[in-house]
Amino acid sequence: MKTLYLLRHAKSDWDDPRLADHDRPLSARGHRAAATMANYWTARKGGPPRPDLVVSSTAVRARATLEIVAAAWGTNRPPTSFDRSIYLCGEELLLDRVKALPEQVSTALFVGHSPDFQLLARDLCDRGDTALRQALATKLPTCSFVEITVPDGLSWGDLTWGSCILSGFTRPRDLEER
Repeated sequence: MKTLYLLRHAKSDWDDPRLADHDRPLSARGHRAAATMANYWTARKGGPPRPDLVVSSTAVRARATLEIVAAAWGTNRPPTSFDRSIYLCGEELLLDRVKALPEQVSTALFVGHSPDFQLLARDLCDRGDTALRQALATKLPTCSFVEITVPDGLSWGDLTWGSCILSGFTRPRDLEER
């Protein structure tokens, strides 16, 4: 069985209107949310996700989010690829990127952007907890973490819309309310 994790970048800072969208840093709220997610990863049952590969957008806010949550892995960080092609590419191209993962990768984490991540997760998963699927279809807030299970027998290249199971959807506000 394969697992796909999606982590939307944390809240970005819009204070400098001269910065290109790709170059916007995290806001103070974004730093707090990413730290909250790192703490959740550390404390969650089974420990932090253990992807064989991390694929991150090259956008400053995505890289900064990954850097903060990576504290949950300590010194045992997984191999990471920074890929400009997943920066606001659309859900079809994002699915193509997931489908191109090497078959020896059983678990992958993508760090990037919405609406692409929200649409990918919504359209890829036609099974799983109904309430979680409805919440995800409504909104994928910044720094949210999505867990998608690829059913046994399917390879990355076999993925089609509706072929997967939404196994988890964690928003920073869910963690702050605990």
